[in-house]
Amino acid sequence: MKLGDALYAAGYLANSILTDTLSVGIDLSRPLLLEGPSGVGKTALAGALATALGRPLHRLQCYEGIDASQALYDWNYARQLVDLADRRGEDPFRREYLLPRPLLAALMEDAGAVLLVDEVDRADEGFEAMLLEVLGENQVTVPEYGTVSAAGPVQAILTSNRTRPLSDALRRRCLYHRIEWPAPAEEARIVRLHLPQAETELVTSAVRVADALRHLDLVKPPGIGETIDLVRGALALHIATLSADALRRLLGTIIKDARDWETVEPRLAELLEGG
Repeated sequence: MKLGDALYAAGYLANSILTDTLSVGIDLSRPLLLEGPSGVGKTALAGALATALGRPLHRLQCYEGIDASQALYDWNYARQLVDLADRRGEDPFRREYLLPRPLLAALMEDAGAVLLVDEVDRADEGFEAMLLEVLGENQVTVPEYGTVSAAGPVQAILTSNRTRPLSDALRRRCLYHRIEWPAPAEEARIVRLHLPQAETELVTSAVRVADALRHLDLVKPPGIGETIDLVRGALALHIATLSADALRRLLGTIIKDARDWETVEPRLAELLEGG
C-alpha cells in the first residue's frame, strides 16, 4: 500500500507534497520538521504514520526547562537502593534499573518506532543540541551504562509553532514541510474521513464556520480537531442543520477562550454566511 493510502486508512489526509517528503525522510532515515499554525494536524501525522508503518509511537512533549532525565533516561534509584542493600557489590547500573524516556525508548524498539518530538521550539537551545546528537547518530550514550544504538529504524517527526527560532544545524539535519490551513473542500474531506455518517450540509456549514473564525483576531482559532468536534457535537445533539441557535449550543466545541467567546457569540449568523 502506498504511504498516502496507508495514512488515509489511518485517518489522516495528506497532500502529495507532504507524502513525498515523508517518504523521502523514511528512505533516507532523516527527521521531518513540521511547522504551521496550531491545530493543522502536525501532531496527528505522527500517530497516523505509526499506524501506517505498524510501529509504536513514542511522544516527547517539549517544554521550557526539559532536560535529559525527562527526554532520554533516568535510573530507578529506589529499586537500586533496595536491591543493593541485599546484594552488596553488584553493579547498580544494570539494564534492569534503567528507565527509558521517549528518546531512548524509541531507539530500543526492535522493530523500529515513530518518534514525535512535539513543540521542539519550547525547549531551550541546550536541549536542542542534545536532540541533534541523538537524531544525527541514532544512539545515546548513558555514562554509567554504555552506548545504546537504535535497534530498528526510527522515523522522527519534530513539530514547531515558531515560538523561537530553531538552530540552522537542526534545520539542516531535517527535511522540512509547512502545513497550512486546508482549503474548505479539503477540510470537508478530513471531517468526512472521521465522521462518514455526517450529512454534507452539516459538514459544509461546520467547515464554513471554522474558516470564518480563522479570519478573526482570536486568541485560539479553531483547529481541524475543533471542526470535527463541532460536527460530532451536532450529531450527538441530533442537530441536522447549523443555525445561529444550534451554533450557540455547540460553541464550546470550537471556542476555548473567554475573550474569543465574547468576540464570536454576537456574530454567529454572520459566521454561518461565511464571514
